[in-house]
Amino acid sequence: MKMEALTGSDNYFEDFEVGAALRHARGKTVTNLENVLFTNMVLNTAQGHFNEHLVAIRGTGHIVVYGGVTFSLILGLSTQDCCENALAELGLDNVQLKKPVTHGDTLYAYSEVLEKSDSDREDAGVVRFCHYGYNQRDELVVQVERTALIKRRTHWVKASPG
Repeated sequence: MKMEALTGSDNYFEDFEVGAALRHARGKTVTNLENVLFTNMVLNTAQGHFNEHLVAIRGTGHIVVYGGVTFSLILGLSTQDCCENALAELGLDNVQLKKPVTHGDTLYAYSEVLEKSDSDREDAGVVRFCHYGYNQRDELVVQVERTALIKRRTHWVKASPG
């Protein structure tokens, strides 16, 4: 099997055009598993992310999903279309958490190609995206910019072994 058959055929550096907008295929309902597990794994001690009793007695409503979980899910939902052929993540910038996300919210991702440029490598170029996350009520909940080093088809498809 050729290596290029393992990833998408339309998400190499050459395929991205500045200004292009992408609607990603899947949504993801946020469960307490993702939120509580990740919150505890990174040692986030803000109890509003995992202590249902405290949230109930303070009357604040629902547990708020940790922002790191929210933007990570949006990055994941966008990866198949945007970064499946990435060689490296170069940066995550301008993370903006716009509205709270709670357990049971379903997130959907959209992306925009902001920039593309040559890199110092002949086999890849740099693409900067803005990823947008919306909930099931069509409210913008997060946006994040991601810069990635993306394979060039002209190098990788020709170079892969038989």
